Amino acid sequence: MTDAVRFDARPDGIAVITIDRPEQRNALTREVREGLRAAWKRFEGDDALRIAILTGSGDKTFCAGGDLKEMVETGMAVPPRDMFALPYDTIELSKPTIAAVNGVAFAGGWMIAQACDLCVASTEARFAITEVKVGRGSPWAAPLIHMIGQRIFMEIVLTGKPITAQRAYEIGLVNRLAEPGAVLDAALDLAREVLEGAPLSVRAARETVMLSTEMGRSAALAAARAAHEHMYNSQDAQEGPRAFAEKRKPVWRGI
Repeated sequence: MTDAVRFDARPDGIAVITIDRPEQRNALTREVREGLRAAWKRFEGDDALRIAILTGSGDKTFCAGGDLKEMVETGMAVPPRDMFALPYDTIELSKPTIAAVNGVAFAGGWMIAQACDLCVASTEARFAITEVKVGRGSPWAAPLIHMIGQRIFMEIVLTGKPITAQRAYEIGLVNRLAEPGAVLDAALDLAREVLEGAPLSVRAARETVMLSTEMGRSAALAAARAAHEHMYNSQDAQEGPRAFAEKRKPVWRGI
């Protein structure tokens, strides 16, 4: 892992991954890309970590996007398929993720926030897919059609104009808003709420959401039933109802 990306493995099962290049507006330079790739792999490989939060250092910028200077210097045409470490796309992850957007999330910054399962944003954050402004493309934005309305999606990519955090919340891109300086705390609160659930149930629930975006109704139902079978046969599936009946907090074992 590079020093451009900090990794905090907390004892409560939450990993906090921080892009730490505020002087470069946390842009996706080679060093940051390599750091993120290592961070996501470390998170996936550590069984003690159940959820990750991705954020940026400072209070102005989450991530300003790709390194345009690098693109000019290398004469980059089509970016390599694995250039960016995107959760659930170019990086295989089986656990949930939260983007804690503390400031500007433009172009590649929007891309990595969009790739996470959930999003908490500062009320002063701004989001934009600015590629049309610099003659580049945003094929990674395609899954947005499952998150926001078609005409809103169309306006965002055709104009490249930023939207406010409030607007992002209204259209369903952001789950929760937080005051500036309190974004990470709000993301940690959301992460703890997820961690209250049984690990196998959370995993199956997440898989069901993703299946539903990729399949028709009947196929998604069949796949979701299969995804939940292991959970139903687990010890936790007996522990949950037992704890409820005994009026105590369940002790999840993830088995």
